Amino acid sequence: MTNLIVVGATGAVGKQVIGLLDYNYAPFKNLRLLASKRSAGKSIIIKHKEYFVEAINENSFFGFDFAIFCVDTDISKKYVPIAVKSGCRVIDNSSAFRMMPGIPLIVPEINFNTFSENNYIIANPNCCTAILTMALYPLHINNKIKEIQISTYQSASGAGEKGMKELIKQSYDYINGNTLETEVFGRQYLWNVFSHNSAIDLVNGYNGEEIKIMEETKKILNTNLIDISVTCVRVPVLRSHSLSVSLTFTNENNTNNIRELLNSFPGVQVVDDRLRNVFPEPILSNHSDNIFVGRIRNRLGDKTNTKFELFICGDQLLKGAALNAIQIYNEICKKILLINKEEIVA
Repeated sequence: MTNLIVVGATGAVGKQVIGLLDYNYAPFKNLRLLASKRSAGKSIIIKHKEYFVEAINENSFFGFDFAIFCVDTDISKKYVPIAVKSGCRVIDNSSAFRMMPGIPLIVPEINFNTFSENNYIIANPNCCTAILTMALYPLHINNKIKEIQISTYQSASGAGEKGMKELIKQSYDYINGNTLETEVFGRQYLWNVFSHNSAIDLVNGYNGEEIKIMEETKKILNTNLIDISVTCVRVPVLRSHSLSVSLTFTNENNTNNIRELLNSFPGVQVVDDRLRNVFPEPILSNHSDNIFVGRIRNRLGDKTNTKFELFICGDQLLKGAALNAIQIYNEICKKILLINKEEIVA
């Protein structure tokens, strides 16, 4: 049993991590909840026990084995090295360390084998990358993918608690005829679709979110041979991200094979009922551990049988963030405790 810290316990992802701990998704002996000074003192019940949120500081990590960071990149950059220096192994949800050489970027179902006992920083992928690669991996290992074109439809949850609250507030203000506040996204979110609000590279025209998905997907799939293009937009959905994906395989394929490969992969659920027009939707994937894949079809006019289309939905706060981090934590615990001849007990 390990001593665990949740950093950012009062944010959107931190709350999901705590919810998973409360539902016995992961074992721990002692638990510490950290957040900003503003949130210090808040009471949270986990497994019928009351915990109080503490303000993070440089001495917060001594005596603890693991820390799951659910905070912004700047805070991770400041406190992750401090945690590691204190002997604490870190699973970080920010983008601070994902592309650093020697730091594993892990989706446990795909590449946990990249973790070694010497790794004290483990990166959690971008939310869309985690959801996307869950669908790509079982297909790629069967028939190498050489090209991917992706359009994302990203919900307010990707911007955390503040993003969700702003969309909800805009809904109420719209109904009541009030001016819509745009502090988080800088524009009206309700009834609108717009380019992802990460910074645009003025030279190549891609935004930060698109670059993350392209780079991280290649790292997780362990290949630089896939040509990837991504367009990311925000849609006025509260929770769960959606992705439209166009794939080109190296060799011939067919829709039945794709369905079978996806259905047999843990954490993936095929929702592809053409007769009833039932396919993945964000509202269906909300609060689900699985990602949903449908609209599986051969591209119209393709005579090579190598080009296929998919539509994917997944809960950004779960498999896109908190659940993936908890799965990493569990797998590391099992590996380390196995090495130490102990048993993991939930």
